[in-house]
Amino acid sequence: MGELPVPAEALYGASTQRAVLNFPISGRPLPERFIRALGLVKWATATANESLGLLAATKAKWIQAAAREVAEGKWTSHFPVDVFQTGSATSTHTNANEVIANRASQLAGEAIGSKRPVHPNDDVNFGQSSNDVIPTAIQVSAVLVASEQLFPSLEKLTASLEQKADAFTEVIKIGRTHLMDATPMTLGQEFSGYARQARKSIERARRGVEALIELAIGGTAVGTGINRHPDFPAAVCRLLSQETGLSFREAANHFEAQGGRDDAVEVAGVLATIAASLTKIASDVRWLGSGPRAGLGELKIPATQPGSSIMPGKVNPVMSEMLIQVCLYSQGLTQTVVLCGRDGHFELNVTLPLIAHALLESIHCLANGTRVFAERCIEGLEVDSVRCQELVDRSLMLVTALNPLIGYDAAASVAKEAHASGKTLREVVLARGLLDAAAVDRALDPRRMTEPRADAVGAGAG
Repeated sequence: MGELPVPAEALYGASTQRAVLNFPISGRPLPERFIRALGLVKWATATANESLGLLAATKAKWIQAAAREVAEGKWTSHFPVDVFQTGSATSTHTNANEVIANRASQLAGEAIGSKRPVHPNDDVNFGQSSNDVIPTAIQVSAVLVASEQLFPSLEKLTASLEQKADAFTEVIKIGRTHLMDATPMTLGQEFSGYARQARKSIERARRGVEALIELAIGGTAVGTGINRHPDFPAAVCRLLSQETGLSFREAANHFEAQGGRDDAVEVAGVLATIAASLTKIASDVRWLGSGPRAGLGELKIPATQPGSSIMPGKVNPVMSEMLIQVCLYSQGLTQTVVLCGRDGHFELNVTLPLIAHALLESIHCLANGTRVFAERCIEGLEVDSVRCQELVDRSLMLVTALNPLIGYDAAASVAKEAHASGKTLREVVLARGLLDAAAVDRALDPRRMTEPRADAVGAGAG
């Protein structure tokens, strides 16, 4: 396509510069973690080709060294191509081939652009295509980001919630359904539910990662494996597994691995589920800490910053609000991945760079949001035991415990009279002669209502 000026300090070449000029869209290149995974894949492909006798040891040495530097993040600034580019991300793949070849030239004492001793296509790209390398890099990067960032963050949140569940075991509070008063429970029980949600999020995330371990590498252009050695994909997967400690393997069917992105869509669904779970936890904490005097006020939320520019002393549930926004953003990104997954036409999906961006951004933000929420909110939560007891004492739903003793209709009548008159449930029951004092006190004991008890079930109203 002719000559094209390239910045003197750039490790990329004319093809990358042309893509920069062609796609001035968002100003956002692909995520660093994706670029680093791409470097790791290029290291593995060079090493595999060398082991198969297809790449000279001297060339392999320079490619491996340069690709390692890309994998370490040393040359990320030399990957300027926008997210919104060719649907196969060929521009970014070519960018990698050029950077690695030019860096190899530098390491070998040759000039950038000389294509000596390494050629970007003939050597760095030997036995490969954008159509199998980019899907491979997407999955490798997603697995690594999930393992290094999301898993530890979810573990941290789970541990914090489990600790609070233990600490709040003795605090009795009123339960709520439909946002309305329900029967008593302990705050520890409530937090045990949140902890279990977080624990199941970890389990879901780990199952999601399992969906990404089959790699497309070796399919080359359309899945047939043209121009590569039969043992090449297995060798690359083995090297990636040894390098990362993960268990990557060759795709069972290369046509599926390149024509569809169903594995990415599956993981997007897992991330959306995790985001929904985290939203529930963050929202409940925000409501339980509302107040401090005109809200529920059962929890005391850590004060992390002033809450208002006009109202002195106001403290807001900013960490809950942050995490809820992260989850909304993440679910939007995962929906993008789902929609991208539909655009696999014949032998190639043509939304690969957007999938890479959306999937990694979702994982990255969920991981950071979860970690910060655990550190700056959950770990510092305190309970207002007096407020919890006050709300239990005022609740009419303690009347539920009377159902087995006086029947549903009589219990409903007692509750209505107590509400209308301002009397306590105990006063109404005794005034009507429905139970003696000892029986009503035993039935209306909130602690007895927090777990199933055989002796709390009577024979009915008679």
